[in-house]
Amino acid sequence: MATLVESTNRVIATEHDARAARGVLDTLRGPEGRLQVEHEGQLSGPIPAEIGRILQHVLEVMATGGTVTISSAPEELTTSSAAAILGISRPTLLKIAAEGRIPSHRVGTHTRFMANDIFSARRARRERERVAFAALREAEDDEV
Repeated sequence: MATLVESTNRVIATEHDARAARGVLDTLRGPEGRLQVEHEGQLSGPIPAEIGRILQHVLEVMATGGTVTISSAPEELTTSSAAAILGISRPTLLKIAAEGRIPSHRVGTHTRFMANDIFSARRARRERERVAFAALREAEDDEV
């Protein structure tokens, strides 16, 4: 049975950390910039590109003094967990699923959601909110 509310580790970067992150980013932006793993003085080779992109994004956020939050979730989510991630009520989520706006499947009598579908829906919702807010700000600017 998949239960969750995201497991989260939060790191708040200090100004010293931000400067260090900017230094690493400057090095990575060079023509030969890449991340490598060193263990007990031995290089074990470069970090895979997809992991490097994640780490680079973390460094970019740190360099600007932002907060980095890393979360993990199981592949399959309960309705309660999925609703918590989306910031909506469980009945609202079930209504959206019944309308086919978010894919779901049944496990016995229970509705389940794939984590990727829920996180995609959350990203889409945030993008719609961002666009609506930008339009509202633009409309306010036009009135002034």
